[in-house]
Amino acid sequence: MILKAVERKTGFTRETFKPFLEKRVPIIFTDLIAPWPATKKWTPDFFKENYGDLKVPVYSSNYSKPGKTYMVADKTMELKDFIETMEQGPTDLRMFLFNIFKHAPELCKDYQSLDIMPGFISSFPFMFFGGEGSKVALHYDIDLSHVFLNQIHGRKRVVLFAPEQTTNIYRHPYTVASYIDVNNPDYEKHPALKKVTGYECMLEPGETLFMPSGYWHYIEYTDFGYSISLRANESMTRRAKGLYKIATHFLVDKGMNKIMGQRWRKIKADMAKKRAEKGELV
Repeated sequence: MILKAVERKTGFTRETFKPFLEKRVPIIFTDLIAPWPATKKWTPDFFKENYGDLKVPVYSSNYSKPGKTYMVADKTMELKDFIETMEQGPTDLRMFLFNIFKHAPELCKDYQSLDIMPGFISSFPFMFFGGEGSKVALHYDIDLSHVFLNQIHGRKRVVLFAPEQTTNIYRHPYTVASYIDVNNPDYEKHPALKKVTGYECMLEPGETLFMPSGYWHYIEYTDFGYSISLRANESMTRRAKGLYKIATHFLVDKGMNKIMGQRWRKIKADMAKKRAEKGELV
């Protein structure tokens, strides 16, 4: 497995970004969100003082384990308590795909839609919070949108793989997930990983990572931190494919997990291994 650095770019316009968008190459914008009040205003104390009593769903590393905990929140906490837990040191707790703006619409004044490409979806601004050391398993976003991940506080290490690498990174059928160990690839168990190339970066506060549609990403929270993601999809065909994937994947995968639990996980892993051995496109 070979990982190369994601390029950092400053002062990009729609025209200078266009080749990266067309070729679907990830990049980091160093100044795209510099005008946002959120970059300075949204401190941990700001959220605790103004929205501390907001109840939020909290997840741990149990999220992807088969059985009753599969893809469900561990618990609900007040935002103040959650942030204070994050500030105390390493933890596997995270909060993701949380639309805080439904509860606090005034926060929308602190950021603006990005004018770097057409097709931004204004109804889905999500925030992601995570404690130092927490990890996000390798996956791609099921709706197939381009994702602009805007880091507000703390740092994240991100590893990315293009959609063309899907077979060789052992994607589990009926899911958008792979369970390879990105940091310590097991080439005996997963020999196809020897063919894999990808990208990695450390995303700093104030920076924006462009993750093209269908790109796999693994994330480590180097520090307690949070970000806001904005999504764009300029293709109606891709939007339709995304909706189809959402419907079929959740129906099949979650349904079979309820019925079979750990056995379903093994079936998916075996199917992923066979596809990689045959070099099948998925």
